[in-house]
Amino acid sequence: MNASPTPTPAPSQPAAPAAPLTVDEIVEQEHRLTLRRFSNEDAWALGSMLVEMGHLRHAPVAIDIRRGTQQLFHASLSGSSADNDAWIDRKRRVVERYSESSYLVGARFRAKGTTFEDSSRLDPDEYAAHGGSFPIRVEGVGVVGTVTVSGLPQAEDHAMVVEALDRFIAT
Repeated sequence: MNASPTPTPAPSQPAAPAAPLTVDEIVEQEHRLTLRRFSNEDAWALGSMLVEMGHLRHAPVAIDIRRGTQQLFHASLSGSSADNDAWIDRKRRVVERYSESSYLVGARFRAKGTTFEDSSRLDPDEYAAHGGSFPIRVEGVGVVGTVTVSGLPQAEDHAMVVEALDRFIAT
């Protein structure tokens, strides 16, 4: 017998805050969300999916997708600002440097009892290990780019990207 599904909050209502993800849980997400390929068309499809999710949730986010240094997709939804673009750049640089999500990098430092800002020796004006930037990893190739969301609390930025990648892989 199937259990009744748990009701989900209305799109305009934020979900109740979940417990922070562990390092192992984030590592599992990264392994699971490896793509078979990644083209310009894929960037458009993934970005459009994130825009639709943002609109449905009334999320004031900016979205950025890159392959290498080339920006393939960018959108700024209502309520976002130039500050979100600066956060995108800082979070993206963490992914480019560590080849791991910005949320995972921050979680690794927290698990050691410190912070990225205190222990990384990187300029906090250039790098931010806050959730929302995720590596685009292709099977047999490795990290080829980034997908980044900025405008929500860091765990929600991260969760939005993970949800979109899950959906994208399922299509």
